[in-house]
Amino acid sequence: MKKKIILSSLFLSTVIFGQNKGLVANSESPYSKLQSVGLQDVKWTNGFWKEQFDVETKNTLPYMWDLYHNDEISHAYKNFEIAAGLSKGAFKGPSFHDGDFYKIFEGMAATYAVTKDKKLDAEMDKAIALFAKVQRKDGYIHTPVLIDERWGTLGAEEVKKQLGFEKYNMGHLMTAACIHYRATGKTNFLNIAKGVADFLYDFYKKASPELARNAICPSHYMGIVEMYRTVKDPKYLELANNLIDIRGTTNDGTDDNQDRVPFRQQTTAMGHAVRANYLYAGIADLYAETGEKKLLDNLESIWDDVTYRKMYITGGCGSLYDGVSPDGTSYDPTVVQKIHQAYGRPFQLPNATAHTETCANIGNVLWNWRMLQITGEAKYADIVELALYNSVLSGMDLEGEKFLYNNPLNVSNDLPFHQRWGNMREGYIALSNCCAPNMTRTIAEVGNYAYSLSKEGLFVNLYGSNSLNTKTINGEALEIEQQTNYPWDGKITLKIVKAPKDLQAFFLRIPGWSQNAEVAVNNAKITDKIVSGTYLKLNQKWKKGDVIELNIPMPVELMEANPLVEEVKNQVAVKRGPLVYCLESDQLPAKISVNDVALKLNSKFKTNNFTLNNRNLVSIDAEALINSNNSWDKTLYKPLSAKNENTVQVKLIPYFAWGNKGKGEMTVWMSH
Repeated sequence: MKKKIILSSLFLSTVIFGQNKGLVANSESPYSKLQSVGLQDVKWTNGFWKEQFDVETKNTLPYMWDLYHNDEISHAYKNFEIAAGLSKGAFKGPSFHDGDFYKIFEGMAATYAVTKDKKLDAEMDKAIALFAKVQRKDGYIHTPVLIDERWGTLGAEEVKKQLGFEKYNMGHLMTAACIHYRATGKTNFLNIAKGVADFLYDFYKKASPELARNAICPSHYMGIVEMYRTVKDPKYLELANNLIDIRGTTNDGTDDNQDRVPFRQQTTAMGHAVRANYLYAGIADLYAETGEKKLLDNLESIWDDVTYRKMYITGGCGSLYDGVSPDGTSYDPTVVQKIHQAYGRPFQLPNATAHTETCANIGNVLWNWRMLQITGEAKYADIVELALYNSVLSGMDLEGEKFLYNNPLNVSNDLPFHQRWGNMREGYIALSNCCAPNMTRTIAEVGNYAYSLSKEGLFVNLYGSNSLNTKTINGEALEIEQQTNYPWDGKITLKIVKAPKDLQAFFLRIPGWSQNAEVAVNNAKITDKIVSGTYLKLNQKWKKGDVIELNIPMPVELMEANPLVEEVKNQVAVKRGPLVYCLESDQLPAKISVNDVALKLNSKFKTNNFTLNNRNLVSIDAEALINSNNSWDKTLYKPLSAKNENTVQVKLIPYFAWGNKGKGEMTVWMSH
């Protein structure tokens, strides 16, 4: 036994100082073309993501950590204390509270990897010690059930059921533990996660198909594969395969949970968008280990369905608050399946009632990031960028302490109904605050998306001023300084600080949205054909001080949708670079709605720098037409008239920044 422990410790030491240091430890994944750089290898130095990381470290992370320790509001940390026997009480809050705390913890671990702030390390150790007190001897940890076992004060019975986010919470625990291990080198949390993984392995071995069939929002698919990659226990890979095999094998499956039919029969996106995107990300992880062609074939088919028929221009996912499954049930309305936060039908993309939960949009990032790692194809990085800059960042205010559950593309004062979630960001969204912890970890981890390693060289995925200090696959030092004002400007320079003596390839992502990009090395223009939506390979011997310069034009572009998207037919949206823009009502005369505005297509669009809530942004000036005869009181239809049209100047701002000036209207799509 001692020998095994020593070997395990040696292995763990090897891993932490080897390549397995990123968000996904895929350096030995046989079917992954790209590998993660270390969590600590990228540091934002200035510009957009440095500003966002500063908001994370100064505002978001401490705010969320304190909030989830405040038992008068969230009760999350208090639930752990009660489950540990440190105090008596009842479980309070949503059944996914544990998982939300683990997400915040993961954000803290990722932040520590970069900052090495000893206070964060101490806070994490304190929380881990509490987790250890909570964990049952068989590895089980889920505070609603453990509180009931200890005190008999559970309360609402539904949190005990199999679909009560039990496995979701465990999944986030395992993921957070792996990130903590890579950030700190400590195994105290990883040992707890191994207990959880062992419990799940035993559970799924013994459980009936009905009991094992599924669990809401399968974060444990990603978690268990990450545990396999981290500790190399083959039974965890066996479990991950089993989790896919059991889906869709019972009569009680639903499209809402993507388990009405087995995954290997699924070729389109269905059901709850968060659960779907988490599932697809987990299956991508599994493919990276097994190479089962059917898994990748289905993921690519589903990706096409989402990207070309079901995704918003912002990268948002999940168009419907509530829908029904038109495929898997009879037409009897008494048995039709209700689907919450649904992907909906192809081209069904409403704007004012768009659900687009922030967690679904983050799930889109998680999924596409893994598809990029598997394939090395730039189209997946394009989606990562699109979602991060638009539908993910819109889920948080510019100061990092207020959050949105859903991310509509139109907000109108005259809508004659109240939606379940409001359009004003809140510090705590009662019973549905899962998105804020997800934002907390995501922003802390964006740096790890910036670069990837492969046997061929370094892939540059996202642009932003940063320093990269990493090692190639062969273990040679590689240091780069990236300087840019992206996404406000398309000029990017990569300065070589240290590179291998032999040939070294750099792969620059040429965004799919771009045209006429140019590249120069030491001021000598590259004559190779540059193709949008691909990686441009630069392969040569490099020396200290060499400079690669990428220039991507960023004109203002007017976007139209497929005509099958009925909601925005004959309307346009404004995009510049990776950013989608919107119009807010504070730019309009009194009593004029954003819905009364028609954008002039021949406007002389002009960009301007401005500051909002201490953030540096770029606006777009444009001309628009408004009709003073804009009353729709008791009117559903009226004749079109241009008699009362007036031209006004409007200022468009990045979509992610909307709603930071108080209550008002907003729209992404405008008539013309």
